[in-house]
Amino acid sequence: MAALRPSSRAFLPPLCRAFAGPGCQLAPERGAERRDAASGRVSGFCPPRKSCHDWIGPPDKHSNLRPVYFYVPENESPLEQKLRQLRQETQEWNQQFWANQNLTFRKEKEEFIRSRLKARGLELRAGSGQKATLDAEEMADFYKEFLRKNFLKHMYYNRDWYKRNFAITFFMGKVALERVWNKLRPKPKTST
Repeated sequence: MAALRPSSRAFLPPLCRAFAGPGCQLAPERGAERRDAASGRVSGFCPPRKSCHDWIGPPDKHSNLRPVYFYVPENESPLEQKLRQLRQETQEWNQQFWANQNLTFRKEKEEFIRSRLKARGLELRAGSGQKATLDAEEMADFYKEFLRKNFLKHMYYNRDWYKRNFAITFFMGKVALERVWNKLRPKPKTST
């Protein structure tokens, strides 16, 4: 991955599409409203021009998940398209959940630290300018309380995650069977 100059960031999506070439293209972008939010999060990584495979990008700075850049073959069947779209929707759902969860975690952690330091009569920054911290036992109280408060949210996330993964696995099996069937079925004879 090469570093990009700030002035070249505006041309990044058209460049990615241009480098994908006619035989290999990336999956379509997520829409204007999501694109604006994603542009601040994504590092500017773009798969090589002639790549014909899915690529894993660098970690997202909000969700800490590595996004997948999906390859779209020229002769993608409707079943393969459905599988790719399901994978893309699942990735976006997963990215959104963890970005929101991490944001909530950071805010609540800062509030917890601030309240504990205030109870001791300390400032957030020490006299030397360093950020004041709490010991591991005090932070363990925060982690335990955070997990307790978010138990149902995590339980529903896990349930939905398994449902989505089973659906993806089911469609992967159907795509594999379709490909085998297409290879094994007799090809129509062409008269010359």
